[in-house]
Amino acid sequence: MAFGKKLLEIPSADEALPGRPTAILRPGRHFVNDQPMAPPYPASTERALFGLGCFWGAERVFWQQPGVHVTAAGYAGGYTPNPTYEEVCSGRTGHAEVVFVVFRPEQVAYEELLRLFWESHDPTQGMRQGNDVGTQYRSAIYTYTDGQQIAAEASKAAYEEVLKSSGYGAITTEIRPAPHFYFAEDYHQQYLAKNPQGYCGLGGTGVSCPIGLGVAAGD
Repeated sequence: MAFGKKLLEIPSADEALPGRPTAILRPGRHFVNDQPMAPPYPASTERALFGLGCFWGAERVFWQQPGVHVTAAGYAGGYTPNPTYEEVCSGRTGHAEVVFVVFRPEQVAYEELLRLFWESHDPTQGMRQGNDVGTQYRSAIYTYTDGQQIAAEASKAAYEEVLKSSGYGAITTEIRPAPHFYFAEDYHQQYLAKNPQGYCGLGGTGVSCPIGLGVAAGD
């Protein structure tokens, strides 16, 4: 997943590529569970948005979790509207590769999704994950409710303490209210289900994340 030299600083809005006014394509159905990837979603579901490196492996982490209704790979956190993969990989959009997760909170708590997020990558690496280098690989939690924001920040504080005791540095994860999510191109969706031997650079620290922080992630 390399397209030339990676930029390690997020561009400003003035520096970002202009993008385009309309989406490149409308997503279809999920390759694994055949659910529509685009809204509307069932009223009983909630949304979550995570960036943890290459979205090929990251999306698989979440679609395998019981209680997840549907997932999608995409881009968020930058400035360029309706970007292409090549534009994101140039480092000139400001976007991160992210996974959009629609889940049933009565079956899987948001805290459990946070645990999957923290344990599935190294959140101390800044603008990279392993050999994948660039701003699009940064660690990020984008929240849809005040409860999610509080839970994400609490989990970060708890996990950072455990990581530091295991010899890791400070967590660099960006946590903020969810910006606009842009669906990635169809060939990126559920990539590792379509290509079981495909590349996955995702790797965690091996350090378990505490659960049961006493913080509810409701509205």
